[in-house]
Amino acid sequence: MNRRSFIEKGFLASLGFVLTSPFTGRKEDSLSAAALKVNHPDTSLWSDNSLSLSWIGHSTVLMNFYGKWILTDPVFYGRVGIYALGFTWGPSRYSAPALSIEELPKIDMILLSHAHMDHMDWESLKTIAEKQPGQIDVVTSYHSKDVIQELPWKSLKELDWGESHEIDSTKVRACEVKHFGWRFPWEKDRSRGFFKDGRSYNAYLIERSGKKILFGGDTANTNKLEVLKNEGVDVAIMPIGAYRPWKFNHCNPEEALIMAERMNARYFIPIHCNTFQQGMEPRDEPLRWLNESIKNYSLKLGLNEIGQSFRI
Repeated sequence: MNRRSFIEKGFLASLGFVLTSPFTGRKEDSLSAAALKVNHPDTSLWSDNSLSLSWIGHSTVLMNFYGKWILTDPVFYGRVGIYALGFTWGPSRYSAPALSIEELPKIDMILLSHAHMDHMDWESLKTIAEKQPGQIDVVTSYHSKDVIQELPWKSLKELDWGESHEIDSTKVRACEVKHFGWRFPWEKDRSRGFFKDGRSYNAYLIERSGKKILFGGDTANTNKLEVLKNEGVDVAIMPIGAYRPWKFNHCNPEEALIMAERMNARYFIPIHCNTFQQGMEPRDEPLRWLNESIKNYSLKLGLNEIGQSFRI
């Protein structure tokens, strides 16, 4: 059974379980007792004349892209999931974000890969938007802006696969991946055949000052990203966790490396692991696997711990 079917069938049934389990809690709940220690990047050292980035946790990456501050899939609180009755019903993170929202520099742009709650976290986005009302441009996937359109953004743009959007000399192109897009099981989803009116899911090719970054978002193994092989991708930011048993929706580290190699990327940055227990693989397996396997590829590993910084 794939992850989508599992969630659909267990969604309502599991609600009664989480009411009485440690799976629920308030956003501000403390982290797990087994929480991992993370690094703390000093963004004051990042130059506007280069590309600097740090993995903040899960799929959240902060980058200074030649003077443009960009944030991907912001998730900063202790839990993700459905907020109801004063609680958040969902998994608790076991590693703190490398930076808090209060510690973030002024953000220019946010990229949202899809509407899943661990990628489009309402509470995180609300706090960031209200911290900088009318100042942040947001790019999101097709049929997903309704989730956050009431927040005070400068602009909110949906991109479909193959479409591009340019803001202040930063070009963003939406790329097709293999995943699914619904936020709730009853919603229309492109992966179910609702191509015109279903929620979609993107990777993004980001270009500025002659450099290119691929933010992979969330994807299973696919050849869809091979179309980028002649694009000169400098950095591939790729998900590597939650693949067991959800292999039809999430790639494993080896598959992520293969996809990055096929797009001829120079550097590899891992995401989507070491934050929430979403798969059944051991917590440390994705990064261990990555560190061992990357030796067999031409790619260079840019970083392998939350909070580390990378610069080119």
